[in-house]
Formats: sequence, C-alpha cells, structure tokens
Amino acid sequence: MTRDEALALVEEKVKSQNLVRHMLATEAIMAALAERLGGDRERWALAGLLHDVDVEETAEDMTAHGLRGAEWLAERGFADEEVLQAVRAHNEGNGSCCRSLLDRVLMAADPLSGLITAAALIRPEKELELVALKSLKKRFKEPAFAKGANREQIARCEEFGMSLEQFLGLGLSAMQGIAPQLGL
Repeated sequence: MTRDEALALVEEKVKSQNLVRHMLATEAIMAALAERLGGDRERWALAGLLHDVDVEETAEDMTAHGLRGAEWLAERGFADEEVLQAVRAHNEGNGSCCRSLLDRVLMAADPLSGLITAAALIRPEKELELVALKSLKKRFKEPAFAKGANREQIARCEEFGMSLEQFLGLGLSAMQGIAPQLGL
C-alpha cells in the first residue's frame, strides 16, 4: 500500500478532521523515529498514518479498535504483517500486546501527538512553531493537561533508548515540520 492509497483510505473511513490531523501527526513522528532508530521510514510512517483508521467505527467498543483496522487493511490486500501487528498492538484494550520495536514506538508516539497538539492549542497564536521543548516538558508533568495523552505510554520511550526529553523534542520537531497540514 502506498502512502497515497493509505491516505485515501483514511479520508474514506475517517470523517473527523481532528482525527485525520492526529493521524498525520503520528505519521510524522513515526517517520522521524524510524530515521532515529534505524526503522523502515515508509513502513513506520504508514503504521502512524493508519493506526486509528477504525476508531470512529469502533468508538463504542474499544476492544475492537485496532483489530478492525487491521482487518480492513488486510481486506484491501495490505500484507505487511509487521505494520498490521503495530496497528493492532497500539491499543492494548483489544487484547493485543507489543512484540516488536515498531509496536512499542507506535504505542508511545500515539499519545505524544495529542500532548503536542494540546500544547499548541493553549497558546494564543495556536502555532506549533511557538511551542518550546521546555514548555512541553512542563505540560507533560501536569496530569490535568491533555488528560487523554497517556503519560505512561509516552514514557515508554525509554524502552527504545530515548530519554523523555529526546522523545518530546523529536516529536515536537516532526510535527513542526508539517504544521500547515495540521492547521497549527
């Protein structure tokens, strides 16, 4: 599956533009992480882009989230089992677990995109370029800020050899690189 095909599937299945932007942000973070950690940039980016393709359909039953998305991809002929596994494993609520580096990286990158987006949206200018790493680190420590951004998942960056500061900085830089696409 090419990136264009993946994006077409996202546009077909996902109606919420905020969710599409989240998926684009996660794609950018995953691409940067692939470069940093020696992963396959195209495959890791696809995992980031496609990880929530089923979330609108499975919102009422999160035990199906990730599983249904992997099914849709397989039905369309997408046969990259490593990416399919990452899509399943990013939601431990469906009974899947992280097995590979790609799985662990996606698990941590998913909530990071939400934390960074929230950090931009609280600024009067609502611009990613004005978010500083120092501010992001401070917001990470505030449990009431961006409650949906699971801090435990983000902190799992240490499992793949990155300090929290390095991980936050890489994610912020990756998202700043596509800020216009994110409307930030």
